[in-house]
Amino acid sequence: MTITREDLKTGRIRRLFAGGGKGPRPLTDQEFEDSIAGVLAARTHGGDVWVFGYGSLVWNPLFHYVERRRATLHGFHRRFCLWSVVGRGTPEAPGLVLGLDRGGCCHGVAYRLAAASAPEELRLLWCREMVTGAYVPRWLRARCDSGGFPALAFVVNRAHAGYAGRLPFETVVRAIAAASGLIGSSADYLRHTREGLARHGIRDPQLDAVHAAVAASAPAPVDPPLDPAVSPPDRAAERSCP
Repeated sequence: MTITREDLKTGRIRRLFAGGGKGPRPLTDQEFEDSIAGVLAARTHGGDVWVFGYGSLVWNPLFHYVERRRATLHGFHRRFCLWSVVGRGTPEAPGLVLGLDRGGCCHGVAYRLAAASAPEELRLLWCREMVTGAYVPRWLRARCDSGGFPALAFVVNRAHAGYAGRLPFETVVRAIAAASGLIGSSADYLRHTREGLARHGIRDPQLDAVHAAVAASAPAPVDPPLDPAVSPPDRAAERSCP
């Protein structure tokens, strides 16, 4: 299934991830409300709100926005570092989704939410990203061609039970190639993210390399990589940013 705005408004996604007790403990209603309130209280600016997307928010944002831009965050990079045992995998065959982890930089898409509707739109965003507290919402400095601006970004929570850390490349490929959960497969998540980034002119060598390896391990053809000559990224790619 593809998550819809209605799924968030009705609380279906929170119920879906909380059902059965298969994954990490979901946030209580009080923890959920405290998380939103804490982030809003930490704002040092008024007016419209920018949200930085680096994974599924790139291709399926669901919130209403008035502007979007290509943007870059320094100090964090995109990595498959979060196990998914409900949405994109199962406890028996966990999948992987992306998180912002320490170091390097990340090219993504920033969305501007109008000040009047930002509280409602952020609540929907919390219903999507903060079901189990796998991320830490933070105000970070994003940059685009016209300059820098504060943006809300969801950094991976290293204390979360699903945090995978730095996995061997082969482990990442095996998990993504095999895993599927209640909202789809890890391979579809990877494909949609690459395609969404490509629509904004963004290439991620790590995602290209994983996609190529997953395609090579698949029993049936899947979309080819954007560049046929892709090799697994080295760690140096995470420390620099053009």
